[in-house]
Amino acid sequence: MEPCQSLDEVRVCIDRLDQQIVALLGERSQYVKQAAAFKKDTDAVKAPARVEAVIEKVRGLALANELNPLVAEQVYRAMIAAFIDDELQEHARLQQGDNDQIPR
Repeated sequence: MEPCQSLDEVRVCIDRLDQQIVALLGERSQYVKQAAAFKKDTDAVKAPARVEAVIEKVRGLALANELNPLVAEQVYRAMIAAFIDDELQEHARLQQGDNDQIPR
């Protein structure tokens, strides 16, 4: 990272990073939707122990990347909550599809 010489330059750099972050969030979203197919119930989707493991890992990554761990945790908790909601919808859709395929 090079030091910026103006606020405009800072904003250009932030905009560039936002494009990358959103692209990565899109990729993460596709994996989250795939994960829904492997989970048996909504408790498995919510997976509180997994959430806490991810938060601990991210806090360590934050420290290694000169980021306040609290900022990383807050961002990840919000992001994970949104992805869980999305995955719950996908899981319900898949379960409905499975129910439609049961022979009668």
